[in-house]
Amino acid sequence: MLTRRLLLGATASTLALPALAQNRTPIKIACAGPMTGSNAAAGDQMKTGALQAVADIIARGGVLGRQLALSIEDDACDPRQAVSVANKLAGQRVALVAGHYCSGSSIPASAVYREEGVLQISPASTNPKYTDEGGWNTFRVCGRDDQQGMVAGTYIARTLRDKRVALLHDNSAYGKGLADETKKAMNAAGKQEILYTAYTAGESDYNALVSRLKQERIEVIYLGGYYREAGLIIRQAKEQGLNATLIGGDALVTNEFWGISGAAGEGSLMTFSSDPRKRATAAAVVRAFRARNVDPEGYVLYTYGAVQIWAAAAEKIRSVDARKVADALKRQGPWNSVLGSTAFTPKGDVTVPDYVFYVWRNGTYAEM
Repeated sequence: MLTRRLLLGATASTLALPALAQNRTPIKIACAGPMTGSNAAAGDQMKTGALQAVADIIARGGVLGRQLALSIEDDACDPRQAVSVANKLAGQRVALVAGHYCSGSSIPASAVYREEGVLQISPASTNPKYTDEGGWNTFRVCGRDDQQGMVAGTYIARTLRDKRVALLHDNSAYGKGLADETKKAMNAAGKQEILYTAYTAGESDYNALVSRLKQERIEVIYLGGYYREAGLIIRQAKEQGLNATLIGGDALVTNEFWGISGAAGEGSLMTFSSDPRKRATAAAVVRAFRARNVDPEGYVLYTYGAVQIWAAAAEKIRSVDARKVADALKRQGPWNSVLGSTAFTPKGDVTVPDYVFYVWRNGTYAEM
């Protein structure tokens, strides 16, 4: 298992911290996600955001005058590995886990954190079960699949109502959950799919699936799954002469999608929250990232915001006790961060999700 432990701001020569902070025990926090495996690009986004958030918080004096010790933990988007990571972090008595990425990891890990008194704020897990069935400790700074699916399903039913649609999913908590919510919204709006079927994640050859899509004369492929398989499926579809439009969810928000799809990804659509890189509240942080030639795309700012919001709540109540911070997050918001003003429901969901459509053009994506 890939584990890297980073203690930031250890000396006054690196960051100007108050003398008191130099002599106090650091507060342990963690970022957990897929640092290896097929979703490692998303894990790298999370790690980038967490590292910068911790560095910036320390530069401003830390949390309650204390340094932060950040652990980066790899779950590879595997539920069993996620539980192992959760037990490890609980044993280390971390105050916060910014993670996980895959809903299939966040959901089982959250049960461990709940029992062991650890606060969890996911920047990316969108399956409703994460908070619907979670406990006092589960939060997310992104939206939910029932909200995302409503946007996608309604769009397909209204804008693409004359097109032949296939709904695909990878049987993961995220992928199937998102496809099901999209199907529900699309069907409710009066549009029926031609095909609803699963594919196996992790394969390299999807030509048999593409052949079936061709046989059904599919014009729109809605894919509930991750960027690797999405890129392969649309590329192999175009290679077989199937000129279908790909629509996916927030897991496609990485330049790695285009790296896999190539020009076949042109015109692909995806749902994601409005671009946090364009928000005034993120301007200074975005400039700092770009000065180092880092594009804070996808979940970079969502992870940064998760850490930033936790720190703001801890400062406000003068405690890092997980239950006290969780209560403050729900009752004393809204909280200002790079994500703007964020408030939470009693379940730990954001009160104002803002899913929009993005389109891929010439190797980059932008809001429609």
